[in-house]
This record gives sequence, C-alpha cells and structure tokens, in this order.
Amino acid sequence: MSFDLNARLAARRADNLYRQRPLLESPQGPQVVVDGQPLLAFCNNDYLGLANHPQVIEAWQAGASRWGVGGGASHLVIGHSAPHHELEEALAEFTGRPRALLFSNGYMANLGAVTALAGQGDTVLEDRLNHASLLDAGLLSGARFNRYLHNDVLSLAARLEKANGNTLVVTDGVFSMDGDLADLPALTRQARAKGAWLMVDDAHGFGPLGANGGGIVEHFGLGVDDVPVLVGTLGKAFGTSGAFVAGSEELIESLIQFARPYIYTTSQPPALACATLKSLELLRTEHWRREHLNQLIGQFRRGAEQIGLQLMESFTPIQPIMIGDSGRAIRLSQMLRKRGLMVTAIRPPTVPAGSARLRVTLSAAHTQAQVQLLLNALDDCWRKLEPDHA
Repeated sequence: MSFDLNARLAARRADNLYRQRPLLESPQGPQVVVDGQPLLAFCNNDYLGLANHPQVIEAWQAGASRWGVGGGASHLVIGHSAPHHELEEALAEFTGRPRALLFSNGYMANLGAVTALAGQGDTVLEDRLNHASLLDAGLLSGARFNRYLHNDVLSLAARLEKANGNTLVVTDGVFSMDGDLADLPALTRQARAKGAWLMVDDAHGFGPLGANGGGIVEHFGLGVDDVPVLVGTLGKAFGTSGAFVAGSEELIESLIQFARPYIYTTSQPPALACATLKSLELLRTEHWRREHLNQLIGQFRRGAEQIGLQLMESFTPIQPIMIGDSGRAIRLSQMLRKRGLMVTAIRPPTVPAGSARLRVTLSAAHTQAQVQLLLNALDDCWRKLEPDHA
C-alpha cells in the first residue's frame, strides 16, 4: 500500500485550488519581476515600504560585518547575541510592556506561546477565522480546544461558561484574509470577567495601526492587563523577518523555560536584529508612511466601490475583493497579470469555501498613480470577467 499523491494533486487541480510559487527575481517593492515578467505588485505585506529601505539594508550589512551571518546556536546555549537583546528591549519599550522575546517566525511564536501556557486540563478558545498557526497551536496544546464565531462576543461568552482549567482566549488583531479588526475592548471585558487571559496576534496591525504604529492595542488604548500576551511579526510592516511575544516579566520567563519552539531552535542571525532595530526606528519616527498609506486605502476603497466591487469591512492595508468562486478569482487575477498587475487569488482552504477573493494589499511605497492604475485595470477586467457557469 502506498500514498496516492498523484490523485490528491489531481483533485486539487480540478477544484481550482492548486497552488504554485511565483518566482520573485527582484527585491520587494511595488515594481517587481516575477517569473521573468515586470509587474506592479499589490500582494505583499510590506505595509510601510521598509523591506528594501537603504538604511535597513545598511544596518544589516554593518551587523553582518561585526556579528557574522549566523546565530550559531539556540538562545539558551550561546546564540543570544547583544543585538538580539537590544532588539528585545526596544520591542518591550515600543509595546509598553516589561519584556519581549524574539522568535524565528510568527508561526513559532504562536505555537510556542499557546503550548507553553495551556495543556491538558486547560481550555483554548479561538476565533474561527484565526491564522492557521494559531489554530494549529490550539490543537497541539493538548488543551480542550474550541472556536467561537468570528468576532462574536456572545459566542465566546457561551464557550467561556463551559471552560475548564486555565483558559486562554486567542485572536488575531487584524484578520489577514478579511482585513477587519478584532473587537478587542469587548473581548477583553469578556475574558477578564471569566478570569481568562487574552492573547492577540497583531502580525498585520503593527505599523499601520495606532498613532505610533503600535498596532491594535495602541489603537484601542489597551494595556498589558487587558492583553497579557501580545504577539507581533517582523516580516510585514517591519520589513525584515522574525517575530516576538511581549508581556510581563513572568510571561517571558515562562516562555524561555517552556516554549519548545523557542528552546529548541537556532537564533536568528544577529545582523537581522540589527536591521530590525533600524526598521523599528523608521516605523516610529516616519509618521508620513502611515499617513500616506491611509490616503491610499481611502483612494482604493472609493474607486473600488464606484466600480461595483464587493469589498469587506476593512480600513487596513488588506483590501479583499470578494469573488466567491475559485475559478473566477483565478481568472480575474490572470486578467490583471496580463495587464502588468499582480494581485493574488486567495482560495480555500486558506479562506472558507465559497469565499475566494483577490487580496489587494497596499503599501506606503505605492503611489496614488499606481493605485489608480490598479483601479483602471480592475474596472476594465471586472466588466469583461465572464460569470460563473454552474
């Protein structure tokens, strides 16, 4: 008996769900070369345009010259370098929390935090539209795991009534496929009323949200008592790579002791931490980036609504265009690509069945003229897109 992988792959192709990796042959930015074709891209998460910033590149190069190019070992052996420590202190100060802890990526940060805090006899409750890494962490924790209806506080309350042991409520801050915000004030009140902890993965909120780019917690004016576990990733608005968890002294020490994805992996290159320190400085001081980004978001939403596109309730850089059928979403993406624009079609299982979409993401590196080019192409392609034939 053997695995019939060909049948599985054929089924995915037949359902218009087959995924392929585009080959990027240029640095990140609005103007890219993908599979040999020059394109105007609206599909990366470099929200503040820092991934190819000259000062960030220079900081990485200087860091590599001083610290080398590898972490060398895990943080608990000999891999915790001075740049790592400096970045953790800067992230703690940025988030207004006593401490922060670096992870190699967001998946590991979420997996590490949830599994270190909850186990057998405990309860993990998650928004049903949470990122896959959060859902996997809940499943792997060994705790009783349940999902509440999206952003539905009453649904959460019903599940909290049945919770056992230590209870961890977990939500994205900005939902990566819809672009909407978690109702953190309401979630906070519900969790605290039942003695549960709230964990927020604000991967897509840091940078675009908050007066100083501090994300959804700053946006709502909440503190460490409201959101004891705050996760952020560095590969989006920060423009580099990695992730962090910020919280109390006791939380961070507990993660150092019990978070297996932290304990048993090599640290990120110290030079990467040097680059992130520079990007954090730019994120905090160059407020024009957020202001320009917000102008582009407003421009896109006004134009898309005039075309008659179905948008979602999002004022973030994530602006999904709801299509529904996976085949139609792929065709619209291909039509745009022929016009020199790259917008990715997102299909199940990444999103629920029947909710395929084009996920437009905007960056401070885009210009108003480039957004208008996208709107013009969408107007033309949308009118020419044939209806789905059931």
